[in-house]
Amino acid sequence: MNVGVIVVLSVLAVVALIALSRSITIIHQAEKGLVERFGRYKETLVPGLRFLVPFMDSLRARIDMRETVLDVEPQAVITKDNVGVTVDAVVYYYVTDAKAVCYEVSNFFVAISKLAQTNLRNMIGDMTLDDTLASRERINTALRETLDEATDKWGVKVTRVEVKEILPPRDITDAMSKQMKAEREKRATILEAEAYRQKQILTADGDKQNAILIAEGDKQAAILRAEGEAKAIENVSKAADEFFVGNAQLLKQLQVTQASLEDNTKLVISDQSRLINVLGLAEALAGTKSKPQTQSKSS
Repeated sequence: MNVGVIVVLSVLAVVALIALSRSITIIHQAEKGLVERFGRYKETLVPGLRFLVPFMDSLRARIDMRETVLDVEPQAVITKDNVGVTVDAVVYYYVTDAKAVCYEVSNFFVAISKLAQTNLRNMIGDMTLDDTLASRERINTALRETLDEATDKWGVKVTRVEVKEILPPRDITDAMSKQMKAEREKRATILEAEAYRQKQILTADGDKQNAILIAEGDKQAAILRAEGEAKAIENVSKAADEFFVGNAQLLKQLQVTQASLEDNTKLVISDQSRLINVLGLAEALAGTKSKPQTQSKSS
């Protein structure tokens, strides 16, 4: 075989190997590949083993489709009440359109970082220091919506924005610490006073309820004592009416009789009077009545 032919075949073999090596490419998981033909976008490759046309097609870029975090550099911002603060934030995003993120913006990372810094500066510049420190969630939401709208044409979805730090000057921080300490002491004093007030109210209410219960008990006891005394008087009255009225009258008659006899006064007592029984004269009177009858018979 001619030496020239061998050389030609060797060159063709080398060229074929080079072309084959350049035509085979592997796209990894969570990636997409952008293919250009003669410098013009041709297609987007999905993960797997892919083949390109040698010397015509080229892999322009590999685009990571996973969610990515971008750390925005800290920057000095002046608030609405002229207080200088240092703000640091992070942006979470992922690519939705590999072609747009490659061809619609020259340097996406720089673009979104500057966009986040500018909007963060504008938002905090319209807020006072107190509002800035108390409204992180509102700042995060507003900044995310602004960045998501601006990056939509770049094929990027901004999922979350977090303001990591808002650092006021040292003198402002010291003043805020003193204010917070004073506020905590004030709340503690108020709570102690409120607790003492509640204690006094509860104690007074307890004393009041106790006094009411004691008074109610005394009232019930007095009522019961009065009812008992009334019942006793009623019983005594009934007993007196039943047992002592007649005897009392008889006692009075005896007293009058005794007084009369002491003066040698002659009394005429009916044989029907109860004094006959009391004085024991009933038998004597009976004997007197029987004697005249006996005498009349003898005569």
